[in-house]
Amino acid sequence: MNKKLRIRDLTLRDGQQSLFATRLNQDCINRLLPYYKDAGFYAMEVWGGAVPDSVMRYLGENPWDRLKSISEAMGGKSLLTALSRGRNLFGYVPYPNTVLEGFYKEAIKDGLNVMRIFDALNDLDNVRSSVKLINELGGIADGAVCYTVDPKDDEPEAKVGFFARLFGKKPAEKKKIFTDEYFIEKAKGFEEMGAKIITLKDMAGLVNPARIASLMPKLKANVNVPVDFHTHCTPGYGLASALMAIIHGVDILDTNIWYFGEGSAAPAIELIYVFCKKLGVEVEANMEAVGKIRAELKNVRKELKAFDLAKSFPNDFDPLNDTLPANIDAKFDEAIAAAKANNEEALLDACHAIEDYFNFPKPNLIVKTAEVPGGMYSNMVAQLKSLGAEDVLNDAMALIPKVRRDAGLVPLVTPTSQIVGSQAVMVALSRKKGNADYANVSNQFSALIKGEYGKTPVPIDPAFRQQITGDATEHPYDVASYKMPENPELAEFGGVKLAKNDAEYLLMQLLPAVANGFLRKLRETEYQATKPAEPAKEEVKEEAAAVEPITGPTFKAPMGGKVLEISVKPGDTVKLGTKVLVYEAMKMENDLTADIEGKVKRVLVNVGDVIATNQPLVEFE
Repeated sequence: MNKKLRIRDLTLRDGQQSLFATRLNQDCINRLLPYYKDAGFYAMEVWGGAVPDSVMRYLGENPWDRLKSISEAMGGKSLLTALSRGRNLFGYVPYPNTVLEGFYKEAIKDGLNVMRIFDALNDLDNVRSSVKLINELGGIADGAVCYTVDPKDDEPEAKVGFFARLFGKKPAEKKKIFTDEYFIEKAKGFEEMGAKIITLKDMAGLVNPARIASLMPKLKANVNVPVDFHTHCTPGYGLASALMAIIHGVDILDTNIWYFGEGSAAPAIELIYVFCKKLGVEVEANMEAVGKIRAELKNVRKELKAFDLAKSFPNDFDPLNDTLPANIDAKFDEAIAAAKANNEEALLDACHAIEDYFNFPKPNLIVKTAEVPGGMYSNMVAQLKSLGAEDVLNDAMALIPKVRRDAGLVPLVTPTSQIVGSQAVMVALSRKKGNADYANVSNQFSALIKGEYGKTPVPIDPAFRQQITGDATEHPYDVASYKMPENPELAEFGGVKLAKNDAEYLLMQLLPAVANGFLRKLRETEYQATKPAEPAKEEVKEEAAAVEPITGPTFKAPMGGKVLEISVKPGDTVKLGTKVLVYEAMKMENDLTADIEGKVKRVLVNVGDVIATNQPLVEFE
């Protein structure tokens, strides 16, 4: 075999994020790592993305500890990679270079080798500092170009008469933005600034095989560094497009291991191995070790049942020892022949037949139509369920293309996928209530429209910017205005600082709301461990204090969420538009401003409270 294919395994980061809401805990990872050490993957994506947020928010674990533990267990056997959002890192605001440098320095010290760097707007100015810093600190900068497509023209054509149709001008075709040349330009820009790998990052699985046949050879011809391909199987293109990429010379392919593959995730390495064996391409991985990981992953997936979107397991398969039925083996041959002939329809039919045989999820037509990432879809489902508003899911999905166009045709990748998705939900809820489309907007959506996230692929309509932000002028984010978070002393836990070291303080900088709660619980646990055990006291039941009834007008929550900040207190006089509080809904921060005037009688909630839609928040006299 002359051709070789390097593998970047995504199971421990993107695989669990796409299929199991990033709930893979450290105990499960520890059971897998001894087998990973022998797997011989070129790289393992183990960190970044939603991991730092989720392990603190849901699992009560320290993100830095996760990275260090994996690095120590692997002992340099595979490159460890992470995903970051360039200037935004893992948060939702742009950071100054001092924060970027501190973060990258800590990550590399804790074992990170490759940082895959992308910008949700494909604005290269937002990644320049990150590429430079990663290279200077001894890491490998991987420049990820975010793949997306031009939106469908779903606006109905105006009705015209017979003679107008006969003699009138044909409507001008809308200019295509996301051409092959667009992506080539971004890739070359990354290489020029020092990226050592170029990734075509198809976070929504929208790149179809025919487009790969056109785009991959151009990428290979225009850059001199290895090209990596990252995609998802959600809409039904992933496996076929991965095969097409292999045929057209991709250097590195992102895959997952069987029980964490396909569906909303990347293609399964086992299916890729079968294709490569038939093509005479050597997969650079120890498939016997992969088999041991696969066996343990089946047990892990059972433990993640509560978060399993697919619910149905794929049929067991060992590509080293199992013999495929003749009709399914033939489908692999048909797929290869169709790919070489650039017959997309036959290629997709063969790949879908293979996936059906193994009981992998069928293409998600809702995701395909709305053109969104699978992770974004799963997040929207979970968030709407928590709000008790599942009935607006289809409406929200249908609104995503509109919100995306209004926001300058941003690619849908974190954080813009979350910003656009949550805003589509808000628009759907507003329509349900009979309100205007953008009656409520998140702080992050407003910042995106203002220009704080960078240059959008298409300029935003100044009239829309005026509507959302109150100013038609674009205002880029001034990193000099970034304020370092406070690190208070916690008197209730012995006077210790909330963040005890630089690594913990970095978490506060990157994810302030989540890190604050995580670190506070950590300090409480540490404090309680130092106190001597107190003798058990006989429980005395006290009668609940009578709750004072609400008699005055109230300000209510337009949507459920968690209270982050309260800006008023009893006795304050509130005018229309005064900020009352800040709350988090669907991972977005929202300023709530008063829709009535008056004097505050009572604030009915506290910081940290989880509030419901239409719950009274403030009572006025």
